[in-house]
Amino acid sequence: MSENREQAVNDILDDEHQKRWYVVNTYAGHENRVKENLERRVESMGIQDYLFRVLVAEEPEIEIKNGKQVEKMKNMFPGYVFVEMRMTDEAWYVVRNTPGVTGFIGSSGGGAKPFPVSPDEMESILRRMGQSDKKVVVDFAVGDTVRILNGPFSGMEGRISSMNDQTQIASVMTLLFGRETPTDINYNDLQKVTD
Repeated sequence: MSENREQAVNDILDDEHQKRWYVVNTYAGHENRVKENLERRVESMGIQDYLFRVLVAEEPEIEIKNGKQVEKMKNMFPGYVFVEMRMTDEAWYVVRNTPGVTGFIGSSGGGAKPFPVSPDEMESILRRMGQSDKKVVVDFAVGDTVRILNGPFSGMEGRISSMNDQTQIASVMTLLFGRETPTDINYNDLQKVTD
């Protein structure tokens, strides 16, 4: 066997043994049911060594109802579930044949295994959900004025009243209906306003 071919075979084997995130396509509105089905199958089929986490990417969304802020969870990617797994033949088969799953994103079909989500992209999603292990280094502190970059308050400015480094969420005092209102915003979605 040539050296290049041997390296290619080793890369494929290494790929199969690495824990990576993949995107699974589901029927719209069935994301949480698919998540429950996959978690049940992991237990019943004893594949904890291949399937690790199943995630429906949701983030809190603030709605104003009758003049009051109401927080609800909003699916960031309707019709998709993220699965952290080792892409073995067995794990791939189990996920593909789970009720509600219509396939993997990044698979060209014909038995070709899908491509994983890039680590940077997945880190960004986990951070938005408050589940990231990596901490964001920020250049703002309590009392600073910041601009909100994403979400329903995008473009608004406010003053930071408190910061939680554990969750990486800052409470930002924004002007809403003529009143200063505290709004919890992810560090990633804030930018310090310089004079």
